[in-house]
Amino acid sequence: MVGRSVVGPTALRMMLGGHLRELRERAGVSRTDAGWAIRASESKISRLELGKVRFKERDVDDLLTLYGVRDPGERERLLTLAREANDPGWWHRYGDVTPEWFDAYLGLEATAELIRTYEIQFVPGLLQTPAYARAVAQLTPGSARTEAEIERIVALRRRRQTVLDREPPLKLWAVIEEAVLRRPIGGVDVLRDQLDALREAVTRPNVTIQIIPLDSPGHAATGGAFSLLRFPQRDLPDIVYVEHLTSALYLDKRDDVEAYTQVLDILASTSPSPQQTDQHLTHLRNRLPT
Repeated sequence: MVGRSVVGPTALRMMLGGHLRELRERAGVSRTDAGWAIRASESKISRLELGKVRFKERDVDDLLTLYGVRDPGERERLLTLAREANDPGWWHRYGDVTPEWFDAYLGLEATAELIRTYEIQFVPGLLQTPAYARAVAQLTPGSARTEAEIERIVALRRRRQTVLDREPPLKLWAVIEEAVLRRPIGGVDVLRDQLDALREAVTRPNVTIQIIPLDSPGHAATGGAFSLLRFPQRDLPDIVYVEHLTSALYLDKRDDVEAYTQVLDILASTSPSPQQTDQHLTHLRNRLPT
């Protein structure tokens, strides 16, 4: 078993940024004046408060002074948070095979207590077999990856999957288009083993899978695949993650999160129940050519 989940640096930066925003607003200080205090721009303060950049202890110390935080214990708590937020996560060792914009997601995934995801192209990464993950890695457009790079991507995928075995385990709720489970990425044998792995996954109490049949008349998720991440820390808002070919969106505004949450709720209520998933997977596996 993997140890209890720890808060990754991405989440820590968001938590600290949120604290600093609350302190600034409570003190009645504008972003412009806060930027002046740390020899930076208003946009730098905005990025700090959103947790999008690393913190310098000197900047945090100066901001706490500007905001009137005099309690030594509170100052040290927030400065310690700044130091911990700058520590690289374990996934940074795979930075040579992952895009920079994906690092933030890995940090959030490692901290989340619940991930709800809608998939239209691939089996969710947290449920992929090594062979399936390897085949997906080989589909990357542009310059071909070396075998060594592909194996590092597979190793990263397997390391990510340990969140399902930690204590307490991550709860994963995936709604998957049936077309994903018919697409023989890597070949029929790879798909067969992947379907077997999904049948095993649905026996776990922390994994829920629903399949949208091919003959579904349509549904509310018209914008493509996305994930919603929820965290045990009260300081962290829910985050919607939408991945594109060369970038990703991280949405935390209440209206955005509520809109995507509503879509997930509709998908869950209109798709066949999780209790039917094993039977559906078995049917898909049995129809594969031998």
